[in-house]
Amino acid sequence: MVIPVFNERESLSLLHEGISRVLSGRRYEILFVDDGSSDGSAAVLDSLCWGDPLVRVLRLRRNFGKAEALAIGFKEAQGQVVVTMDGDLQDDPEDIPRLLALIDQGYDLVSGWKVHRRDPLSKRLPSRLFNWVTGRLSGLPLHDINSGLKAYRRQVIQDLPIYGEQHRFIPVLAYWRGFRVGEIGVTHHPRNFGKSKFGAWRFLAGFLDLFTVLFLTRFRWKPLHLFGSVGFIFFLVGVLINVYLTYLWFGGERIGTRPLLQLGVLLMVVGVQFLSLGLLGEMITSSTAHTQEKGRFYEAIDSPLTTLVPSGAIGEEGSHGENPGQGETTT
Repeated sequence: MVIPVFNERESLSLLHEGISRVLSGRRYEILFVDDGSSDGSAAVLDSLCWGDPLVRVLRLRRNFGKAEALAIGFKEAQGQVVVTMDGDLQDDPEDIPRLLALIDQGYDLVSGWKVHRRDPLSKRLPSRLFNWVTGRLSGLPLHDINSGLKAYRRQVIQDLPIYGEQHRFIPVLAYWRGFRVGEIGVTHHPRNFGKSKFGAWRFLAGFLDLFTVLFLTRFRWKPLHLFGSVGFIFFLVGVLINVYLTYLWFGGERIGTRPLLQLGVLLMVVGVQFLSLGLLGEMITSSTAHTQEKGRFYEAIDSPLTTLVPSGAIGEEGSHGENPGQGETTT
């Protein structure tokens, strides 16, 4: 379990009790990441850590944000399956076994869907808009992409770059890396302690990070497809405008002072700039492609029969010499 915490003092003991009860009989650890809390959460976490050997606490020197807290938690987590949830008691620990069951069925990431969300309308409406736009643009139609309650296989979170507000888009990043992403309805409780950290700025930052994620997933290795398409459209519209004005000029009409001429020239120049930007992006991508570590995008599966081949049976002297029967292995 990885639980980022920021000023959730009243909820921590109850959350620890609920998780311990639900996971009793399983091998697990609870990793609280204190993201610079200033309300006394640190003392509560210290008490839990001293009283339960399955609890570990990571304390950040200041508030770095949820993305950084999750990234540190993922790095320090030791299990092959990692479950995350918020520390405000709005997620229900009773749903954890249901997420783990889907992981056992072959999913790499399972996201909780707050079917009946117990939040004010000021949070629910922006969240629905955000989820709808993200689903349309990313091709991953989850109902609740920003749910804090998720389960991951270790391969998903290993070396996954998370910064800014990109913790919201872990399912999208995983989906574009070829992992199997699922969703399941979970219980959502109203907030009884503390206050929400959600604000208008986080909503705007989330949309800005959405475009960052889409660029990094769809166009990271082919920037010319993005910038070239935009540049080609601009250039084409500029050409059409200038062809039209040229036709008028041959008809005897003066076009030198028309704003449309300036627009046509501007669009052509901007189009060439976008095309040049795309080509520069391709050059940078080409120069770095050979140094990127891509091994995490695939896994190698060997046949069990391979273990039956004696070491050194292939390529030894005599396997293709005068006595071809020597050195060969039959299975």
